[in-house]
Amino acid sequence: MTRSIKKIDAENADILQRVLGTFDENLNVLMHELDVIIRVDGVEVVVTGSEDKAAQAVSVLENLLVLAANGESVDKARTQYCIALAREGKANDIQKLSSGTVAITYRGKPVKCKTVGQRRYVDAIKKNAVVLGIGPAGTGKTYLAVCLAVQAYKQKQVERIILTRPAVEAGEKLGFLPGDLQTKVDPYLRPLYDALQEFLGLETYAKLMERGAIEIAPLAYMRGRTLSNAFIILDEAQNATREQMKMFLTRLGDGSKMVVTGDVTQIDLPDGKKSGLNHAAEILKDVDGIKVEYLTANDVVRNPLVTSIVKAYEADSPGRKKFENKTDEE
Repeated sequence: MTRSIKKIDAENADILQRVLGTFDENLNVLMHELDVIIRVDGVEVVVTGSEDKAAQAVSVLENLLVLAANGESVDKARTQYCIALAREGKANDIQKLSSGTVAITYRGKPVKCKTVGQRRYVDAIKKNAVVLGIGPAGTGKTYLAVCLAVQAYKQKQVERIILTRPAVEAGEKLGFLPGDLQTKVDPYLRPLYDALQEFLGLETYAKLMERGAIEIAPLAYMRGRTLSNAFIILDEAQNATREQMKMFLTRLGDGSKMVVTGDVTQIDLPDGKKSGLNHAAEILKDVDGIKVEYLTANDVVRNPLVTSIVKAYEADSPGRKKFENKTDEE
């Protein structure tokens, strides 16, 4: 195999060091993932490898240098993400992540999009009345939606925030737990509570809940209502039936925005019940004012192992379905 040698002039030693990472952590990831040898001499970087792998490595380095020059952090996860983009010929897309802060948490931490998919998702929510965000766990679907909901409330674009999700157990029966209805549904809504408290602080969150400016309730409570001047989020929407999805979407009132999030690979509906999320995405994809955004395993921002787990399950799905269908026939 012909070996190719490519050179990059980083120009700035400090920026180059940020790209290489602490103890060259990012550099080692790049060499391991793309099977190239990288030598650094001052501000010059020399990449040796097969023609296509060396070209991908150079593309990754050049784009990470631009990102670092714009003040963005470059860590192991971001390096791996840029490598994934480079394999698709889209390494330049990572520069879109320099476009600013989405919001600030209660403790002053800036929230920024960590993937191109997240950036598309956030832009879609800002520009459309209804957005369906579909993707695997860990892609920030709910977190970013709550972030934008709080921002819209603070900027007086809406008068209240309404968060809801179907009360469907994830493979476990919880109906005999002690307590009233609110006690029973609280575990389902905990991710929403946590996200709200992160952006508002516990005291402000409690006050807004008491005033009714924030409402958190099971999906069944939405029936018969018109939700106006509100930012409404339906979480875990893969567990909403077609009938429930239609009911929810038709609650949209004047001055409101809806975000529907879900992971269609984790449907917990009883046998015979079909999820309304994919159905809604298909029939509404061409409706003006409605945007369907798909996030993938590359958009997972949890522990890097989560990305590998998601990809493993995605790869297994076709074979698993084929095996199950064969078993059913037998």
